[in-house]
Amino acid sequence: MSESSAPTTQDVETVARDHARRGVLLQVALRWVLVAFVALTVAFVPPAHDRVACALIAAGYAVFALVVGRWSTHSGPRALVWAWAALFVDLAVLAALTLLTGVRTPDSWTSDVVTTGFLLLPVLAATQLRPRVCAAVVVPTTLVYMVAGIATQDSNEEPWASLLLRTAIAAGVAAGAVGLSRIQHSRVATIGSLVRVRGDLLGRLGALEERERTRISEHLHDGALQYVLAARMDLEDAREGGGPEVFDRLDHALTETTRLLRSTVAELHPAVLDKAGLAAAVRELATAAAARGGFAVDVEADWPARTPLDPLLHRTARELLANVAEHAGAETVHVTLERVGGRARLVVADDGVGIDAAAAGPAGGHIGLPSHAVRIEAAGGRMTVAPGRPGTVVTVVLPVPPTATPGSGHPTGPDPGA
Repeated sequence: MSESSAPTTQDVETVARDHARRGVLLQVALRWVLVAFVALTVAFVPPAHDRVACALIAAGYAVFALVVGRWSTHSGPRALVWAWAALFVDLAVLAALTLLTGVRTPDSWTSDVVTTGFLLLPVLAATQLRPRVCAAVVVPTTLVYMVAGIATQDSNEEPWASLLLRTAIAAGVAAGAVGLSRIQHSRVATIGSLVRVRGDLLGRLGALEERERTRISEHLHDGALQYVLAARMDLEDAREGGGPEVFDRLDHALTETTRLLRSTVAELHPAVLDKAGLAAAVRELATAAAARGGFAVDVEADWPARTPLDPLLHRTARELLANVAEHAGAETVHVTLERVGGRARLVVADDGVGIDAAAAGPAGGHIGLPSHAVRIEAAGGRMTVAPGRPGTVVTVVLPVPPTATPGSGHPTGPDPGA
């Protein structure tokens, strides 16, 4: 697992950096909106005094925005760390213009227009994926907005009610910006978690495929191949004039080889599911699993129709029985397959060592059960894993689609040619 953890972590970090960089680029674009707002205000609503100073502040702010924009684009991860610091320069520029145009020029509308720009600062801060950094920006912005209003109150002859109301609006925008930053942070964290789980599942899926190949290879090598080799030796003895017991051994070896090969092929492609129906296929799965796991199995299968759920139920039963054979150490297993009303019900109960429901998930190193549970949920059903007395009881419940053909006449017993 250590080999897959590095690329997985790298993928998560890449996702986080990508979203953070998008936030920085949005912040740069919005800053240019603020630059244009300041420049147009100074040009078309100029103050009665200190026009040159205001023009210099606007020009310097434009240069600052250009430098920060280029630095944010080319400096890499450092821009993601320090982009928030530029927001305090935005705040300082608006505060300076508000005080410069409001205190000394009471007959000008410049300060009234400039103070509107304060409402854009929380939006710039909300592009940060760190809610605490956003709060560290918007709280001073609200305070400076209120202080600037108090400083220019006498010049503008603004009543306290008006000042407090627009300050409340600014505080509301600030709170909304912090909330939006928290939402964006949560989304990125969720995406990172999904990427991490995806990478882990892909790694475990590769290991699962390798284990399945190994299991099938060992099953063929230790079973069918050994019988074939024994049959070849018996055939040599038969050619040399062996007695009836040689032909009996040869017949036994070929019969067992056929049985083992049919069992393996049935796991890879359940032909019996197409020929004899789901009930017979589940019985065959149970018989094969019992032979591998060394337990007694009892199957109650009442499935009178072909349904679109048959492949899904067959794959699920195969996974559950394989888990019992490999992990449970059970002595007896009971399998129930039935259709009650409009629902299908599959139950696999064993008297083995039991299973922890949490350990059965991806975090516990398993992917088989979770992957089947996802497929079952996608089909509108549910899978529950519960402790037995003793052992484990796994129950699968699925709604049967109306396209099923009841009374189709397909046999539900064992395949006659099995």
